[in-house]
Amino acid sequence: MSDARLLLIGGGHAHVAVLADWIRRGTPIPTTLITPYPTLRYSGMVPGWIAGEHDRDAGLVDLAGLARRAGVDLVLDRCTGIDGDSGTIATESGSSIRFDFASLDTGGIGRARAILGEDPRVLDVRPIDGFVEKLGNWIAANSSAESHVAIVGGGAGGVELAFGLRNRAGPGPTPSVTLVAGKDGLLPGFSGGVLRHVRSDLAAQGIVLAETDAAIESGRLMAGARSLEPVDLIVAALGSAAPIDPDAIGLACDPEGFVAVDRFQRSVSYPNIFAAGDVAARQDRLVPHSGVHAVHAGPVLAHNLRALAEGSDTLKSYRPRRASLYLLATGNGSAIGSYGPVAFRGRWVGALKRWIDKRWIGTYARLAGGHG
Repeated sequence: MSDARLLLIGGGHAHVAVLADWIRRGTPIPTTLITPYPTLRYSGMVPGWIAGEHDRDAGLVDLAGLARRAGVDLVLDRCTGIDGDSGTIATESGSSIRFDFASLDTGGIGRARAILGEDPRVLDVRPIDGFVEKLGNWIAANSSAESHVAIVGGGAGGVELAFGLRNRAGPGPTPSVTLVAGKDGLLPGFSGGVLRHVRSDLAAQGIVLAETDAAIESGRLMAGARSLEPVDLIVAALGSAAPIDPDAIGLACDPEGFVAVDRFQRSVSYPNIFAAGDVAARQDRLVPHSGVHAVHAGPVLAHNLRALAEGSDTLKSYRPRRASLYLLATGNGSAIGSYGPVAFRGRWVGALKRWIDKRWIGTYARLAGGHG
């Protein structure tokens, strides 16, 4: 297999783990990474940046440095189509790249305009790099005036952004914030204890909660039948959509366009193509699109790609833990924690979240810099 080549499509959380494995254990197969950006922004630290807990770029992973240390070729471009039969991808720049084995971890794209409708005030959280840049520009242009920000989406990301914006760092008045959680309600899937803590903190901070669907009608942001106007910024935290058109990707997909994979993260239509993170949809069990699962699936993906390169059939399956630790920053130095049915809160939880985030970033910083 000395002439075989692996193509990593996208620089997501799972592929970061693959690069780390290549650095630590040696690169088993010539590898190319194609991604639009030389860094990966860890979305879990974005609310903390908004609230002034750390610098904007503290949550960046140096993909270029990791690739260099791993002996992986880096191509700064975007995949626009995959031909599994010929083993090639098309790129945004118009070039074609060959592969023998491939793995997709591109993340998803935003769904704001498809769900809410068109409005120049809408700012989608995906892609996260564009969101951070545009939000930073908006804050700089609007920091001296009173403003009203609406967060649409009641998941963990929407909740943390609501808290972060309510506690926005910097000069001028902090914005008033409305969180539109949708008909599914606040934090679906979380325990009652977490919900009680979050509702309490939202109320204590003056964040208005609307548990109905949002839509833009005749230039007005509506929560059900109620207008939320005037609104200066609409932040859409509505989850991810498939990043590549199923007709262009050439792989079997689920009804929403995400790459259908088996328990080993292999495409169900091409056994030499893998996918992980938001771009993938497991067919054997439900694995929600979440950064937690992308991070935990990364080492398993690295093992399976190494096994593939070495001609081994000892593949592993990523099995989500029965309970995962979730830490929701509340923007004021505190946080709310969840582990299964157990909920807890306090400044010590906020300190724990910052320690875990910085440890994760620091691990890859040391690898990229030649240490660890």
